[in-house]
Amino acid sequence: NRMRTLRFEKGGAQQSVVKPGDPDHLELPYAKVAFTGLALSEEPRRVLVVGLGGGSLPMFMRTHYPNATIDVVDIDPGVVFVAKEFFGFKEDERMRAHVDDGRQFIERVQQPYDMIFLDAFGGDSVPAHLTTQQFLQAVRRAVKPDGVVVGNVWGRYSNRLYDSMVRTYQEVFDELFILEVRGAGNMILLALPRKQAVDRDELAQLARRVSAAKRFRFDLGEQVMVGFLHARVRDPAGRVLRDPAPALGK
Repeated sequence: NRMRTLRFEKGGAQQSVVKPGDPDHLELPYAKVAFTGLALSEEPRRVLVVGLGGGSLPMFMRTHYPNATIDVVDIDPGVVFVAKEFFGFKEDERMRAHVDDGRQFIERVQQPYDMIFLDAFGGDSVPAHLTTQQFLQAVRRAVKPDGVVVGNVWGRYSNRLYDSMVRTYQEVFDELFILEVRGAGNMILLALPRKQAVDRDELAQLARRVSAAKRFRFDLGEQVMVGFLHARVRDPAGRVLRDPAPALGK
């Protein structure tokens, strides 16, 4: 059973790798780490995924949380088509794909979500308007007080805005935990709209409980043990990213 890989251009970054017919298989290491966010949210009933790729995140959620409502937003109708045609992504009454700009969708949210995954990438980085303080404030409004926001970003090595992205999350959310993805350049940001201090071992224990109860094929707690950081200190290397000021006379 072969893997299928989604790239936005020839030789481009792997946006998604899926084993068709097996939504329980997570090939890219960042996806496993992203699901550690489940440790910080009670049984999620409403889930939003911004950035569809091949659909591995929402399909995995659909498998293990069959009663959850899952909304997926992608700006590119081509990505939605490809995910359905080649990656086995299927909509149903509880899982819907919306072709829309992730920011505009989030700004219109009326009923908040338990979990929001921010996994939107252009060819090589997170689109600028999905990194700013104003955008993250809208995300915060769209997540429940006991919910969690999971951001997937490239680390410092390949992302000159990394420190500023972290700083902007710190500005908007009450707690921020950072997990390094072993063997990849991704960093996973777990952001909470409330104070809830956990250390690495506590988070690992909570995560392990989820993967055991839900019968994941991997130990979710293990994903926490690599590079865990409770990001309390504001790094002077980062600046808060803001929307550009509107042009005068418009």
